[in-house]
Amino acid sequence: MFDSSVLDLDLEAEAQKIQESMVRIVTRELRRKGVVVGISGGIDSSACLALSVRAFGPQRVCALIMPEVDSSGRSEALARELCANLGVEPIEENIGPALEALGCYRRRDEAIRSVFPEYDRTYKQKIVLPQNLLESDRINFFSIVIESPDGEQKSGRLPLSAYLQVVASTNFKQRTRTTMEYFHADRLNYSVVGTPNRLEYDQGFFVKGGDGLADVKPIAHLYKTQVYALARHFGLPSAICDSTPTTDTYSLPQTQEEFYFALPYDKMDLMLYAYTNGVPAETVADGMGLTVDQVGRVFKDIEAKRKTTRPLHLSPILMEDIPDVGEKRPAGK
Repeated sequence: MFDSSVLDLDLEAEAQKIQESMVRIVTRELRRKGVVVGISGGIDSSACLALSVRAFGPQRVCALIMPEVDSSGRSEALARELCANLGVEPIEENIGPALEALGCYRRRDEAIRSVFPEYDRTYKQKIVLPQNLLESDRINFFSIVIESPDGEQKSGRLPLSAYLQVVASTNFKQRTRTTMEYFHADRLNYSVVGTPNRLEYDQGFFVKGGDGLADVKPIAHLYKTQVYALARHFGLPSAICDSTPTTDTYSLPQTQEEFYFALPYDKMDLMLYAYTNGVPAETVADGMGLTVDQVGRVFKDIEAKRKTTRPLHLSPILMEDIPDVGEKRPAGK
């Protein structure tokens, strides 16, 4: 029988293993004194902050709250509740002015107005994948949803060029946050903690040079279901442990399922586990109450995302190999 029990963990043993690895990597390999964690009130950054505090103590953990124009006030409130729970004094860095100077909002708005000319800053917005992958093979295209000040919503398909400009513009947010994390890491002689879980890391739900950039990634091997379980094990606030994953990138509420994944995270975790471990589609279908065709569609989507994610994982590519610093080279070379 295939069910969620395949993701069960000895939570305390896993936490201890991660904490010991974090201490060894940060202090011995990276030669740093502590860690910086950007927090959003979401489950992944919350679990990473808790692991960091357990590993280094609250005095050697720098927690950053980095709101901007489109950030949810609820996210900041959850982040502050988390810090109070863990005994960490957070630092707030409002990145809105930096994003404004970079043209993040202006460039995004230009792309949106190519679909809805009436759009301006008084509107809210998000982009979504409107198709249901389980019902038919998906040809990925995005739509823009706007909401006027009086609450009227409109949705329109984004041409590829407009979609790419919206994404390129909003990627400023993740890259600016990472820049701020490294500022604090440099001034404190700390390392930066990356917060992607396995589903995000495997399927490319991160920005290269943004939230994909870090010195250590303590939960990248854990499925999101396991991250939730770990957060509950740590006794983190219920408002965080019971929350639905969101992107907190657009001004309208947006789930990760709307924006990127084929299914809710708990089902995607099982699908990714099954695909990675060679569980037959028939077994998965029987265990999850789906048809074999539906499972096959999700497997196909997982494989497609892995192919597009590979370049995001690559280090800078050199034209020739360069020996490691300190490596002895043959005489005459």
